[in-house]
Amino acid sequence: MGHDWEDRVTAAWAAFDDYAEEDAAAFRAVIDALVAELPGNSPLGPFERACAFDSTGHPAEAVALYREALDGGLEKVSPYRARRARIQLASSLRNIGRAEEGVALLTPELDAPSDELDDAVRACLALCLSSLGRDREGLALVLGALARHLPRYQRSMAAYARELVKPDAR
Repeated sequence: MGHDWEDRVTAAWAAFDDYAEEDAAAFRAVIDALVAELPGNSPLGPFERACAFDSTGHPAEAVALYREALDGGLEKVSPYRARRARIQLASSLRNIGRAEEGVALLTPELDAPSDELDDAVRACLALCLSSLGRDREGLALVLGALARHLPRYQRSMAAYARELVKPDAR
């Protein structure tokens, strides 16, 4: 789609916080109207709809749509959106009690080319790990991500993060 469509999607999401909780269906209708403009086989449609369901408290509905977007070639259309879809899908899976699937989905993302979503990958993966009772691993991920942003103590925090997951660190 063109810049006009992208601009209107961006504007819709920018207005999301203006919707009251009881207006969730109205927001999803805005997204549905934008999706209706896309070719029927565009993976952008299920991705945007998944985001709308997810953001309005319907993670179970979002899961199938994220998978449809990814299976439909979202990676080819927008690698950035595909990475977002994997992060958000993992979060939705965790929210519906399937955190193991979220861990399996996000673990390979730790080795993906670096971008601005790296910390979101680690944060969501940490939540999935925590849901599985693997708090030390989750804390290590979060500390490691945080360390890069600290004005001081980066080396110490990174070392503490590594110590948390050493086999004898219990």
